[in-house]
Amino acid sequence: MKLAIYGYGNIGRGVECAVAQNPDAELTGVFTRRDSAQVHTQSGAPVFAASELDAHAGEIDVLIVCGGSATDLPEMTPALARKCNVVDSFDTHARIPEHFANVDAAARESGHVALISGGWDPGMFSLARLYGSVILPEGKDYTFWGRGVSQGHSDAVRRIPGVADARQYTIPLSEALDAVRSGSMPELTTRQKHRREVYVVAEDGADKAAIERAIVTMPNYFDEYDTTVTFITAEEMKRDHAELPHGGFVFRTGRTGRNREHSHTIEYRLSLDSNPEFTAGVLLALARAVDRMAKRGDRGCKTVFDVAPADLSPLSGEELRAHML
Repeated sequence: MKLAIYGYGNIGRGVECAVAQNPDAELTGVFTRRDSAQVHTQSGAPVFAASELDAHAGEIDVLIVCGGSATDLPEMTPALARKCNVVDSFDTHARIPEHFANVDAAARESGHVALISGGWDPGMFSLARLYGSVILPEGKDYTFWGRGVSQGHSDAVRRIPGVADARQYTIPLSEALDAVRSGSMPELTTRQKHRREVYVVAEDGADKAAIERAIVTMPNYFDEYDTTVTFITAEEMKRDHAELPHGGFVFRTGRTGRNREHSHTIEYRLSLDSNPEFTAGVLLALARAVDRMAKRGDRGCKTVFDVAPADLSPLSGEELRAHML
């Protein structure tokens, strides 16, 4: 696969590392909205200005779009799907149907395949929820995130006027986890499952009260959670919040039997040292699937639900049946 990266932030650098671990992938270039002369890749891959994409689109099998979900990807992915096959990690769950429709229209018009919302949630966790629900049709789904740094939420906070830098931690509440594991199938509100901590470096002279209000009332991000905002210095941010860990749990609890006498719990867990590097690994596997779908003549927007598991693997069907089935 000839892959390219659009946006060279944390996820873009993660994709670059993932390419090095997949012999069937080649990184043809990185496209950036910054001054390309000032961007230097870890692998030595060439860097181009975003405006140069048209000149190189024919050399790319799949473009991995590494922008933020708050404002970048809703504009970027439909525009780029008109030029290339693409994969993105759009993670604003409430807006996925809208994003899918916009990207699908662009990809079908141009004859490309575009896969949105790849990563671990949405992505791997989405598959865990689907599998659980079909195995235990009479039951409940529960998803918990953290403790960890949410890249999308951190990016959304950084877009607030007056914010120089930010990290957002999502923290599952232990009492809610215990209640789910008990098999009692509790009814839990969003606020009862998680809390959020936000650490902010404010620009000089910024209105901190206004920044805090903008955070705690932000729709789809913070308004449904108990959120604590702490202002710190740039030095404290670098010292205490440089790493990007994350993880979480997906549960499906349900009952089977003629009298529903048997209780079952499915638990899928991730514990990640590096959120962007793990996300990048998922994106690269999905790029492989997109490349194969495109070469079979498929078109339009896809999600992880549309990908055959075998298309994610570099192994042949024979190898998969011999070693993984």
